[in-house]
Order: sequence, then structure tokens, then C-alpha cells
Amino acid sequence: MTVMLVAQGCISYKFNGASIDYNKYKTVSFANFPIRAALVYPPLQQVFQNKLQDVVTQQTRLQQVDNPNSNLRFEGEITNYSLSPQAVGENAYATRTRLTISVRVRYIDNVNDALSNDINVSAYRDFDSNQLLIDVQDQLCEEISTELVDLIFNQTLGNW
Repeated sequence: MTVMLVAQGCISYKFNGASIDYNKYKTVSFANFPIRAALVYPPLQQVFQNKLQDVVTQQTRLQQVDNPNSNLRFEGEITNYSLSPQAVGENAYATRTRLTISVRVRYIDNVNDALSNDINVSAYRDFDSNQLLIDVQDQLCEEISTELVDLIFNQTLGNW
């Protein structure tokens, strides 16, 4: 028995979940994602934006352009950057603290408006309260941004 698979057309399916018709979609653009949260950690904006751009451009064949009328566009804002106690010890002090980051993304499909979407994603990491935020903040922002970008990619280009 012989099995023959023939792939034809220009729809790209990758193991990362992206499925894009490259006959229709050639370009992507990104707006800045300003921080609109009550608590602001300025490096977060650049970390998040760089991760989003890197994932989209590395996992697709879309060409990044500086044009709001590109085939696809990502814009939005960082809406939450907050700390909250998670576990209380015997002395009534928190033993774990949670850093939560939320992002609102407007995914604009200028080819097929029906696929445009407004997405809110959130992710967090817990850390020991005996650690200073300043000592763990960069690493936590990297990890949380990676998770947020994965969620955004899967809800937009992933077509789950």
C-alpha cells in the first residue's frame, strides 16, 4: 500500500499553530503598547513589544512594515501591572506575592474584517515575599511577557 501526500496552495500550516494564506497576507505592523496601568514599570513596554514582534516575524513569513494599513496589525495597551499577596504566614505577613500583567490587544485584519478581534489576556508569576521586587522584576516580566505573547499569537494567527 502506498500513501502519497500532495501539498498544494499557499496556505502555511506550522507546528506552532499558525495558518496563514500567504497569497492574501503579506505584511504585518505593530503599534506601540503604552502602559495604562496604575503601577508602571517602564522597561515592560519594550520587553513586551519586542517579544510580540519577534514571535510574529519569526513564526510567520509576514513582512513587518511601518504602515497602519498593513494586511494585519497589532495595537493595544498594557492595562494592568499589579502586586497582590497570595499566602499569609503565621505572623500575618504575606509569604508569596503575585505579579500580574494584563494586555489589551486589538488585532486588525485589513483583508478580512470578520477576523479582527479585541483580546484581553493576563498572566502572572508568584515569588517569595522575602525577595525584593526589584531583584526579580526583570525575570518575571520576561516570563510573563512570553506567556502573554503565546496567548496572543494563538488567539490571532493560531486559528485554534
